[in-house]
Amino acid sequence: MKKNTLILTMVAIGIAGLAIGLYAGKYWQMRTANKSAWTQKVDSRDDLIKGQIQSAYAMLNELNNKVKSGELKASYAKKLGADLLRQMTYGQDGYFFADTSAGVNVVLYGDKSVEGKDRHGANINGIYYVQKIAEAAKTGDGFTDYYFPKKGETAPSAKRAFSMYFQPFDWVIGTGYYK
Repeated sequence: MKKNTLILTMVAIGIAGLAIGLYAGKYWQMRTANKSAWTQKVDSRDDLIKGQIQSAYAMLNELNNKVKSGELKASYAKKLGADLLRQMTYGQDGYFFADTSAGVNVVLYGDKSVEGKDRHGANINGIYYVQKIAEAAKTGDGFTDYYFPKKGETAPSAKRAFSMYFQPFDWVIGTGYYK
């Protein structure tokens, strides 16, 4: 009788172990699939903002070509570039910003009151985001994670930006998305 009870107990433990193993395997598979979907979403959004900045960069580059050919004065090309960048949007709430390499804001969509102000020391949640964005642009990586309030809000939200350095105007141009 004890031998049968021991065998039944071992079979029950084996079945329970198998069930737990199958459940854990399925859980891990679902977690991996969800992580892959998240990674794909981030990659897709990264590609979008990178493409938007490359387009803005190309626009500024064309203005600079007109300066080189003598068609435009440098000061007018910068003003025109800032005006165009300020008006450019994409998607539901995508916008652009530009700061000089020293951190003076040139363009911040929707907030002209910031333009002309030094943001080099701007710090949200311990992150000097203007400095980080400029460093990323100048080193060629371009991506920066930081915090910034959404339009019309005061609380900072997690954000990811892509930026490029446009040397002829000494501008760091960027855009991003909220995570």
